Amino acid sequence: MSTSDQPKDGKKPPRTTDKAKAAPPRAGGARPQPPGARKGPPGGPPARRAPARAPTSRPRGPREDYPTVQAFVAIGANLGDAEASVKAAMAAIGALQRTTVTARSSLYRSEPVDAEGPDFVNAVVAVRTGLDAEQFLVALQRLETQAGRERPFPNAPRTLDLDLLMHGNSVIDTPTLTLPHPRMRERAFVLKPLAEIAPDKVPRAALARVTGQVVKRIV
Repeated sequence: MSTSDQPKDGKKPPRTTDKAKAAPPRAGGARPQPPGARKGPPGGPPARRAPARAPTSRPRGPREDYPTVQAFVAIGANLGDAEASVKAAMAAIGALQRTTVTARSSLYRSEPVDAEGPDFVNAVVAVRTGLDAEQFLVALQRLETQAGRERPFPNAPRTLDLDLLMHGNSVIDTPTLTLPHPRMRERAFVLKPLAEIAPDKVPRAALARVTGQVVKRIV
Protein backbone atom coordinates (compact mmCIF):
# COMPACT_ATOMS: atom_id res chain seq x y z
CA MET A 1 0.00 0.00 0.00
CA SER A 2 1.33 3.40 -0.92
CA THR A 3 1.26 6.28 1.43
CA SER A 4 -1.39 7.89 -0.75
CA ASP A 5 -3.75 4.98 -0.18
CA GLN A 6 -3.61 5.10 3.61
CA PRO A 7 -6.38 6.97 5.48
CA LYS A 8 -5.48 10.37 6.68
CA ASP A 9 -6.14 9.59 10.32
CA GLY A 10 -3.60 6.78 10.20
CA LYS A 11 -6.10 4.03 11.07
CA LYS A 12 -6.12 0.85 9.06
CA PRO A 13 -9.38 -0.08 7.30
CA PRO A 14 -11.26 -3.13 8.71
CA ARG A 15 -10.44 -6.46 7.17
CA THR A 16 -13.04 -8.25 5.13
CA THR A 17 -13.38 -12.05 4.70
CA ASP A 18 -14.50 -14.02 1.69
CA LYS A 19 -17.29 -15.79 3.66
CA ALA A 20 -20.28 -13.57 4.35
CA LYS A 21 -22.29 -14.24 7.47
CA ALA A 22 -26.00 -15.01 7.00
CA ALA A 23 -28.21 -12.18 8.08
CA PRO A 24 -30.79 -13.01 10.76
CA PRO A 25 -34.41 -13.23 9.57
CA ARG A 26 -36.29 -10.00 9.67
CA ALA A 27 -39.04 -9.55 12.21
CA GLY A 28 -42.45 -10.45 10.76
CA GLY A 29 -40.97 -12.67 8.07
CA ALA A 30 -42.03 -16.20 7.25
CA ARG A 31 -41.02 -18.86 9.74
CA PRO A 32 -39.39 -22.08 8.61
CA GLN A 33 -41.99 -24.80 8.03
CA PRO A 34 -41.66 -28.42 9.03
CA PRO A 35 -41.01 -30.96 6.30
CA GLY A 36 -44.15 -32.11 4.53
CA ALA A 37 -46.26 -29.10 5.56
CA ARG A 38 -48.20 -27.25 2.95
CA LYS A 39 -47.15 -23.72 2.23
CA GLY A 40 -49.52 -21.06 3.48
CA PRO A 41 -49.94 -17.51 2.17
CA PRO A 42 -46.88 -15.29 2.38
CA GLY A 43 -46.51 -13.73 5.81
CA GLY A 44 -49.39 -15.83 7.24
CA PRO A 45 -49.36 -18.75 9.67
CA PRO A 46 -48.07 -22.05 8.32
CA ALA A 47 -50.67 -24.51 7.06
CA ARG A 48 -51.48 -27.43 9.30
CA ARG A 49 -50.18 -30.83 8.35
CA ALA A 50 -52.89 -33.27 7.23
CA PRO A 51 -53.38 -36.09 9.79
CA ALA A 52 -51.89 -39.40 8.79
CA ARG A 53 -54.41 -42.05 7.78
CA ALA A 54 -54.40 -45.30 9.66
CA PRO A 55 -53.84 -48.37 7.48
CA THR A 56 -57.09 -50.08 6.59
CA SER A 57 -57.64 -53.82 6.77
CA ARG A 58 -60.52 -56.04 5.73
CA PRO A 59 -62.68 -57.39 8.54
CA ARG A 60 -62.11 -61.02 9.31
CA GLY A 61 -64.91 -63.49 9.90
CA PRO A 62 -65.10 -65.85 12.85
CA ARG A 63 -62.36 -68.44 12.89
CA GLU A 64 -62.83 -71.99 14.04
CA ASP A 65 -60.02 -72.81 16.43
CA TYR A 66 -61.29 -76.29 17.27
CA PRO A 67 -61.63 -79.51 15.23
CA THR A 68 -65.11 -80.61 14.18
CA VAL A 69 -66.68 -83.83 12.97
CA GLN A 70 -69.83 -84.55 11.01
CA ALA A 71 -72.70 -86.01 12.98
CA PHE A 72 -76.32 -86.93 12.24
CA VAL A 73 -79.29 -86.59 14.57
CA ALA A 74 -82.76 -88.10 14.10
CA ILE A 75 -85.61 -85.93 15.43
CA GLY A 76 -89.12 -87.11 16.28
CA ALA A 77 -92.21 -85.97 18.17
CA ASN A 78 -95.81 -87.17 18.52
CA LEU A 79 -97.28 -85.00 21.27
CA GLY A 80 -98.56 -81.45 21.00
CA ASP A 81 -97.65 -79.51 17.87
CA ALA A 82 -95.20 -82.11 16.61
CA GLU A 83 -94.22 -80.23 13.44
CA ALA A 84 -93.38 -77.09 15.42
CA SER A 85 -91.44 -79.15 17.97
CA VAL A 86 -89.29 -80.77 15.28
CA LYS A 87 -88.54 -77.43 13.61
CA ALA A 88 -87.70 -75.87 16.97
CA ALA A 89 -85.38 -78.78 17.74
CA MET A 90 -83.49 -78.19 14.48
CA ALA A 91 -82.84 -74.60 15.52
CA ALA A 92 -81.92 -75.61 19.08
CA ILE A 93 -79.37 -78.15 17.86
CA GLY A 94 -77.76 -75.50 15.68
CA ALA A 95 -77.50 -73.22 18.73
CA LEU A 96 -75.50 -75.74 20.76
CA GLN A 97 -71.95 -74.83 21.67
CA ARG A 98 -69.45 -75.42 18.84
CA THR A 99 -72.17 -76.92 16.65
CA THR A 100 -73.58 -75.87 13.27
CA VAL A 101 -76.43 -77.47 11.35
CA THR A 102 -75.25 -78.05 7.78
CA ALA A 103 -78.29 -79.83 6.30
CA ARG A 104 -81.94 -80.40 7.20
CA SER A 105 -84.25 -83.03 5.75
CA SER A 106 -87.90 -82.57 4.95
CA LEU A 107 -90.46 -83.51 7.59
CA TYR A 108 -92.00 -86.98 7.38
CA ARG A 109 -95.01 -88.55 9.04
CA SER A 110 -94.93 -92.15 10.25
CA GLU A 111 -96.83 -94.56 12.47
CA PRO A 112 -95.22 -95.29 15.85
CA VAL A 113 -92.57 -98.01 15.80
CA ASP A 114 -91.72 -99.48 19.20
CA ALA A 115 -93.75 -96.62 20.69
CA GLU A 116 -97.32 -95.61 21.46
CA GLY A 117 -99.59 -92.67 20.70
CA PRO A 118 -100.35 -90.60 17.60
CA ASP A 119 -98.31 -90.56 14.40
CA PHE A 120 -94.79 -89.20 14.63
CA VAL A 121 -93.29 -86.29 12.74
CA ASN A 122 -89.67 -87.11 11.88
CA ALA A 123 -86.60 -85.48 10.36
CA VAL A 124 -82.82 -85.79 10.31
CA VAL A 125 -80.19 -83.04 10.52
CA ALA A 126 -76.49 -83.11 9.65
CA VAL A 127 -74.16 -81.04 11.82
CA ARG A 128 -70.53 -80.12 12.27
CA THR A 129 -69.69 -80.22 15.95
CA GLY A 130 -66.64 -79.73 18.13
CA LEU A 131 -68.26 -81.71 20.95
CA ASP A 132 -67.20 -85.30 21.41
CA ALA A 133 -69.85 -88.01 21.19
CA GLU A 134 -70.60 -88.18 24.91
CA GLN A 135 -70.77 -84.39 25.25
CA PHE A 136 -73.06 -84.17 22.25
CA LEU A 137 -75.36 -86.86 23.64
CA VAL A 138 -75.67 -85.00 26.96
CA ALA A 139 -76.48 -81.77 25.08
CA LEU A 140 -79.22 -83.53 23.09
CA GLN A 141 -80.73 -85.06 26.22
CA ARG A 142 -80.80 -81.60 27.79
CA LEU A 143 -82.80 -80.32 24.81
CA GLU A 144 -85.28 -83.19 25.26
CA THR A 145 -85.78 -82.24 28.90
CA GLN A 146 -86.24 -78.58 28.03
CA ALA A 147 -88.94 -79.60 25.53
CA GLY A 148 -90.86 -81.42 28.28
CA ARG A 149 -89.75 -84.97 27.47
CA GLU A 150 -90.88 -87.44 30.12
CA ARG A 151 -90.24 -91.17 30.40
CA PRO A 152 -93.07 -92.55 32.57
CA PHE A 153 -92.72 -95.98 30.93
CA PRO A 154 -90.81 -97.54 28.03
CA ASN A 155 -91.89 -96.37 24.55
CA ALA A 156 -94.15 -93.65 25.98
CA PRO A 157 -95.33 -90.86 23.64
CA ARG A 158 -92.77 -88.09 23.27
CA THR A 159 -92.82 -84.33 23.05
CA LEU A 160 -89.33 -84.64 21.57
CA ASP A 161 -87.03 -87.56 20.76
CA LEU A 162 -83.43 -86.95 19.66
CA ASP A 163 -81.30 -89.91 18.57
CA LEU A 164 -77.59 -89.55 17.80
CA LEU A 165 -77.16 -91.72 14.70
CA MET A 166 -73.47 -91.19 13.84
CA HIS A 167 -70.62 -89.07 15.16
CA GLY A 168 -67.73 -88.96 12.73
CA ASN A 169 -66.18 -92.41 12.50
CA SER A 170 -66.85 -93.19 16.16
CA VAL A 171 -67.63 -96.77 17.07
CA ILE A 172 -68.85 -96.82 20.66
CA ASP A 173 -70.61 -99.45 22.75
CA THR A 174 -71.25 -98.36 26.33
CA PRO A 175 -74.27 -98.63 28.65
CA THR A 176 -75.28 -95.07 27.71
CA LEU A 177 -74.27 -94.78 24.05
CA THR A 178 -73.94 -97.03 21.03
CA LEU A 179 -72.60 -95.69 17.74
CA PRO A 180 -73.54 -96.02 14.99
CA HIS A 181 -77.12 -96.22 16.25
CA PRO A 182 -77.91 -99.97 16.42
CA ARG A 183 -81.45 -99.76 14.97
CA MET A 184 -81.15 -96.93 12.45
CA ARG A 185 -81.16 -99.33 9.46
CA GLU A 186 -84.38 -100.94 10.66
CA ARG A 187 -86.45 -97.76 10.59
CA ALA A 188 -87.78 -96.12 7.47
CA PHE A 189 -88.53 -92.90 9.36
CA VAL A 190 -84.76 -92.58 9.92
CA LEU A 191 -83.40 -93.92 6.63
CA LYS A 192 -85.61 -91.88 4.27
CA PRO A 193 -84.81 -88.43 5.70
CA LEU A 194 -81.17 -89.46 6.13
CA ALA A 195 -80.99 -90.57 2.49
CA GLU A 196 -82.42 -87.19 1.46
CA ILE A 197 -79.49 -85.21 2.94
CA ALA A 198 -76.73 -87.86 2.91
CA PRO A 199 -77.44 -90.58 0.32
CA ASP A 200 -73.93 -91.98 0.71
CA LYS A 201 -74.79 -92.96 4.29
CA VAL A 202 -77.77 -95.15 3.35
CA PRO A 203 -77.20 -98.40 1.40
CA ARG A 204 -79.90 -99.25 -1.14
CA ALA A 205 -80.29 -102.66 0.41
CA ALA A 206 -81.15 -101.05 3.75
CA LEU A 207 -83.85 -98.93 2.12
CA ALA A 208 -85.26 -101.96 0.34
CA ARG A 209 -85.68 -103.80 3.65
CA VAL A 210 -87.95 -101.08 5.10
CA THR A 211 -90.25 -100.52 2.11
CA GLY A 212 -93.15 -102.03 4.07
CA GLN A 213 -93.02 -99.21 6.63
CA VAL A 214 -95.29 -96.30 5.62
CA VAL A 215 -93.49 -92.95 5.77
CA LYS A 216 -95.00 -89.89 4.08
CA ARG A 217 -93.17 -86.70 3.28
CA ILE A 218 -95.23 -83.74 4.53
CA VAL A 219 -92.98 -80.66 4.26
